[in-house]
Amino acid sequence: MTREETLKAIDEATTSHEYQMNKIKSLIEGSEIKEPPMVDKTKCQLGLWLYNEDNHIKEILGAQFFDNLEEAHARWHYEYSQIFDIYYKNRKKGFFSKLIGSDKIEDMEIDKAKLYHYDLISTSQNLFKSLAASKRRISAMGDSKFNY
Repeated sequence: MTREETLKAIDEATTSHEYQMNKIKSLIEGSEIKEPPMVDKTKCQLGLWLYNEDNHIKEILGAQFFDNLEEAHARWHYEYSQIFDIYYKNRKKGFFSKLIGSDKIEDMEIDKAKLYHYDLISTSQNLFKSLAASKRRISAMGDSKFNY
């Protein structure tokens, strides 16, 4: 990847995760989300880029920056998975469940999701800081790092 492509990928990943956070906020506030964010950290836009060995991002960033970014990203997906489980995985959505109203999420579970969301906001800020630091590092690098 060129420097410009790498910087663009970071911008797109940041925008994508901001969009996902807005979707999660809407979910917490009671809206129905048709396409929830990906739980699998390798399937979201950042994950597709971060774990693509062809872009050599680990070599470009260096192990410490890459590991910090990967750790923040993995933590985001772990924390989000707790919210996902409440709203999607643990919910019964069969015809009879809807008929008798048992697909409703309990108030206690909604309260837990709100707490998880609060943690996710903090984790998102750390992820965005790692992305911004990576972007600054890439901007300051010499061109030789991008000759893959």
